[in-house]
Amino acid sequence: MTSRASALPRRWEPARRLPLKWGNYNDRYFAGLVLIIAGAMHLQGANNYTLIILLIGTVSTAVGWSIMPARGWRRMIVILPTITQIWLMLTGPMSMWTLTIPFLCWLIVRHRPLIAYLALALPIANGVILPQFYQEYTSMPEALAISAVVIVAAAWLARLIAQSAAKRR
Repeated sequence: MTSRASALPRRWEPARRLPLKWGNYNDRYFAGLVLIIAGAMHLQGANNYTLIILLIGTVSTAVGWSIMPARGWRRMIVILPTITQIWLMLTGPMSMWTLTIPFLCWLIVRHRPLIAYLALALPIANGVILPQFYQEYTSMPEALAISAVVIVAAAWLARLIAQSAAKRR
């Protein structure tokens, strides 16, 4: 018999309900997330003299998105926009607004309801505010650290909104 507490996550976390052809949900989620983040970090550490790092970061990001537990089309349509966005981040803190792209892709892959897209306000605000304080590429580590906190907070907010919407139904 399933308890109410264990049934709730399945009800409001649509990706968890999907039948997977291989692996299990937790392993694919964790591995995909690690590869996406590691790929983004590799790309941010690259330059014209370390092209292999660009390749490793690009491939890692693509593989990470492709193994996330989600419907196949959702996983595939986010790969090109997110890789493009990560490459755009090589221009420095002035491009923090582009972090709305992978966050939007995250919402798509996680099967979030449309109401959860309100959480996009956080990365958009981050992209407007941060360039006021960080403009040079030397400030990129600080800008990325702050942005990472904002993106994680936005992801949790989107999850809470999705949970609230599921409870109302």
